[in-house]
Amino acid sequence: MKILILGAGAWGSALAVSACSHPQGHLVTLWARDSAQVAAMQLQRENHRYLPGVVLPSHLGILNASWAELVPLCAAQDLVVVATPMAGLRFALAQLQPLQVPVAWLCKGFETPQTDQAWGLMGHEVQASVAPTLYAGVLSGPSFAQEVAKGQPTALVAASAHDAVRKALVDAFHSQSLRVYASDDIVGVEVGGAVKNVLAIATGLCDGLQLGLNARAALITRGLAEMTRLGLALGAKPETFMGLSGLGDLVLTATGDLSRNRRIGLALAEGHTLEQAVQALGHVAEGVYSARTVVQRAQGLGVEMPIAQSVVALLDGKLQPAQAVAALMGRGPTQEL
Repeated sequence: MKILILGAGAWGSALAVSACSHPQGHLVTLWARDSAQVAAMQLQRENHRYLPGVVLPSHLGILNASWAELVPLCAAQDLVVVATPMAGLRFALAQLQPLQVPVAWLCKGFETPQTDQAWGLMGHEVQASVAPTLYAGVLSGPSFAQEVAKGQPTALVAASAHDAVRKALVDAFHSQSLRVYASDDIVGVEVGGAVKNVLAIATGLCDGLQLGLNARAALITRGLAEMTRLGLALGAKPETFMGLSGLGDLVLTATGDLSRNRRIGLALAEGHTLEQAVQALGHVAEGVYSARTVVQRAQGLGVEMPIAQSVVALLDGKLQPAQAVAALMGRGPTQEL
């Protein structure tokens, strides 16, 4: 297969490395918009900023090109993967709109609302808005880039309404170390990928305040209930949230030390401001930008999400960490649903 990955951050670079070792001998090209970054990676065979310590295979193509040059190149591929943050997805899909080849994105979260929107959109909603004729989908699930790049066992979900897209993703990335499962529930997969980032901030806060393992277990479990309620209201399948992109991704992001969103919660618990926490991270933590939209969407659908609401109040400076915990624990008794 010929695979072009657009975006040389940690995740895009890790998937490129993984695809290069595939037994089918894929021809993989990694594109970055920063010409200086490309020159450094070509010379050093390492992505020092985003994936330090991982050798980029000698047969991995690394290039910098304008979008006018990229689109014809994309048309000659068997699969195009958009590895930008959520903020860059709309522009990328708009450029790729004429393509007939399968396209998939990796980002998880909600787009910042556009001026004519009441709230931000998930990836599949962005695609429906700017490139509705694309054969497109998402590759998601519990995964840290460093572990994938090192060939450590990982399982992902390829979600799309189009069988050709699911098949292309499985053919491209399924290997001895990386299992790829197919799903036609792109709504559920994307809700899981977006909401788990917000819940990971809450779990980082819980651990940073040293509230204990009981509290962590309760927070993750009730967070899964919130995620599921929102997903069902948006038309997702309930079983999706017990799978890799639901429970699996939530557990990883909420408890793994490599999780950016968890680290935001830990920093807030230590008394840092949100600005300080984000600046120290040095990478995008999608939960910071998605939290408000998660709550807005939930409120618009009449869905209760008290944990997500507390995260928003914390990020907005309306609650201090201890107050956010007190607000959650002070809620009246109810049935477990």
